[in-house]
Amino acid sequence: MDDATYRWVKDGTLGPGRLRYGADYNPEQWPREVWDDDVQRMREAGVNIVSLGIFSWALLEPRPGEYDFGWLDEIIDLLHENGIDVDLATATASPPPWLAHRHPEILPQTIDGTTLWPGARQHWRPTSPVFREHALRLTRALAERYGDHPAIVAWHISNELGCHNLYDFSDDAARAFRVWLQERYETLDALNDAWGTAFWSQHYGAWDEILPPRTAPTQRNPGQQLDFERFSSDAVRDHLRAENAVLAELTPGIPRTTNFMVAQNVRDIDYASWVGDVDFVSNDHYLRPGELGRDDLSFWANLTGNLAGGRPWFLMEHATSAVNWRPVNPPKRPGELQRDALTHVGHGADAVCYFQWRQSRAGGERYHSAMLPHAGADSRVFRDVVGLGEQLGALAPITGSRREKARVAVVFDYESWWVSGRDSHPSEAPAYDAETLGWYRALLDLGVRADVVPVGADWSAYEVVVAPMLHVVPTALRERLEAYVSGGGQLVTTWFSGVVDENDRVWLGGYPGAFRDLLGLTIEEFVPLLAGESAELSNGLVATEWTERIVGVDDDVEVLATYADTDLAGGAAITRRTVGSGSATYVSAAVGREGAAWVLRALADGVPALAADPLALDGRAEIIVRVAAGAPGAGTRFTFVANRTDDELTVPAAGALLAGAGERRDAASVVVAPRGVVVIAQD
Repeated sequence: MDDATYRWVKDGTLGPGRLRYGADYNPEQWPREVWDDDVQRMREAGVNIVSLGIFSWALLEPRPGEYDFGWLDEIIDLLHENGIDVDLATATASPPPWLAHRHPEILPQTIDGTTLWPGARQHWRPTSPVFREHALRLTRALAERYGDHPAIVAWHISNELGCHNLYDFSDDAARAFRVWLQERYETLDALNDAWGTAFWSQHYGAWDEILPPRTAPTQRNPGQQLDFERFSSDAVRDHLRAENAVLAELTPGIPRTTNFMVAQNVRDIDYASWVGDVDFVSNDHYLRPGELGRDDLSFWANLTGNLAGGRPWFLMEHATSAVNWRPVNPPKRPGELQRDALTHVGHGADAVCYFQWRQSRAGGERYHSAMLPHAGADSRVFRDVVGLGEQLGALAPITGSRREKARVAVVFDYESWWVSGRDSHPSEAPAYDAETLGWYRALLDLGVRADVVPVGADWSAYEVVVAPMLHVVPTALRERLEAYVSGGGQLVTTWFSGVVDENDRVWLGGYPGAFRDLLGLTIEEFVPLLAGESAELSNGLVATEWTERIVGVDDDVEVLATYADTDLAGGAAITRRTVGSGSATYVSAAVGREGAAWVLRALADGVPALAADPLALDGRAEIIVRVAAGAPGAGTRFTFVANRTDDELTVPAAGALLAGAGERRDAASVVVAPRGVVVIAQD
């Protein structure tokens, strides 16, 4: 994506001059007389954009090839008359009952062959040619009808692609998987080598013998599983591309997006590979309950901003309060609605939208919160919604600004997430996302600002790179990391890293395989811990879940901590190898967030990038910075101070207080409310 594609932040189509604010809007769920009240309340709240038509295929095309656009015409016109723009969906997220009834072959199948029937949503195979034909026909009809309507400022392709139907094991998927494999490997010899099919007599003699990794008597081939995960991500992406191509042909001047799900509960789509297929990045994120929720939100918003390359992006969905799909769904606490929204804005979102505008009366999401709740306008949620609209209006000057790059990066790799959590490993307890989030939280605790970057990004300019549990390491990635350290970079990596190549084949010669020479050590075997077991280190840290037996340490490696008990006693646990002005640090035990902080403090001497930001108040606040366009050093700097505590914070900060839950009581400081965020502008 180049800057020219970002029409929405360049020529006023979706900005600049104001942040966008709104929600998914589903007027088809309500009688016509409700629509006027909706629009009046939207204006009261400051709503200026809605996503429309996401789940309306059955009403738009009640019978094959017969369209009913009358109600959609009316609501689009009503919104436009009231100054509310439309992000119009292609409505293909869920097929109508008639399509599944006439063509049951579009229905996806699970790993054990169970058919997923209509009655919920996303009941379609990503590789079904029949579904594709009908979906593209509807997309074309919508583009032809609404491509010139002045209310339409963006296209919303499908919705949360792959959320429920990513893994389809049907015969359509099997055929498409074989084509994908032939393009990747070209020959069966190459595939057999990559998958290690000599094991358990799995050698393939013909492409037609290959199936998706369906339910089997025991562990399935790891290379086959990894390639099927890649294929499945690509198959859904291919559908995105197909709808995108129709819209680009008919309405080239309207930008196109689809809502990613960059979040803790969605691990199976490699969104870094999708970025080039949208004109601007959009994301859906839902707050995790409990104390870690605020930092989890920051982590994924941070990654989304870096997937977008630092450019502004669109928060397409989050919740005003409770969701409905967890075992227990508590509402948000006072202040959290604004905090969550402004944290996303700090990490680059120029649009703040919710699911949904009016809380549903019927259907599977009727207890999911909305901007206008069941209780109506006289409610805490709606008052907070109106208040947030006012805050976003005051933040208009930041529109189009970019996140300021940090000096520390946390590397995130979807494939390591997929593979490290596989079955038949030394332990199934460790979790890649939890380990990575733990290091990010440790940086926040120390008051150090960090970027979360995809593994394929250029992170060579960062002074410190933290790559927790970087399990899948192809040769090219190993060489990138070696060059980074040789060039003066400070690398930190952890247990179960560098173990396998891009085909999930073990690097031989002793762990950590690809990183053995870089780290200057050899691990003979992994020593995972049983539930309730722990291992103490010489520095007082306590490891749970995982330790490693390091049997060889090169002479130029400094041992920062050893194991203090168990049969590993005296063995190296945390090491650092200096290479010129760079270094490579290894943490062989699962020491958690506190242990990560200890390691970072140990490295801080002589590494300015690990110095605390004074505004962070020893980790009680998160600091995020956006900078307006201009010559280097000449643009306005917008500092977001997010209170990570339940207490008031007094932050030393000069500049204009633009917005947020706080107040300036003197020229040199700002008081930030509990769980609040303030935004300070400095020229």
